[in-house]
This record gives sequence, structure tokens and C-alpha cells, in this order.
Amino acid sequence: AGLGRAMAEVGAILIVGGNIAGITRTMTTAIALETSKGDLPFALGLGLVLMALILAVNGIARLSGLMIARAGPQYV
Repeated sequence: AGLGRAMAEVGAILIVGGNIAGITRTMTTAIALETSKGDLPFALGLGLVLMALILAVNGIARLSGLMIARAGPQYV
């Protein structure tokens, strides 16, 4: 559920944060903007970077959860 939410936050970010260059632009809004401008290679590149970041953060969270579970109740 967390992976899908992290990848699908375009609408909420556009509504709440806006899309002001250099101030409130995020990766998801930049991808949407570049796609609407027709610069698909750049949008795909940004999408791949975003996917890599999401997978890295989820992997780190998963590994840390496994390490805590393996360590036992003294660290909980």
C-alpha cells in the first residue's frame, strides 16, 4: 500500500502544494509538467529516478524492520 501511495501522489501534491518552479515543484509535479509539454524522454527519466528513490526508501524501511524484529523485544 505504501509503494502505491508514494507513486500516486500527483493529484494531492498539485492541489495542496501547487507547482511553482523552485519553490513548491516536486518530482511528481515536474513529471506531470514535462509530460504535458511533450518532453517524454525527460519525464521518463524523472520517473525512473523517482522509482529508484521509492524502491530504495522502501527497501531500507523493510530491512530495518526485519533487523528490529530479529533483534527481539529489547529494542521495541
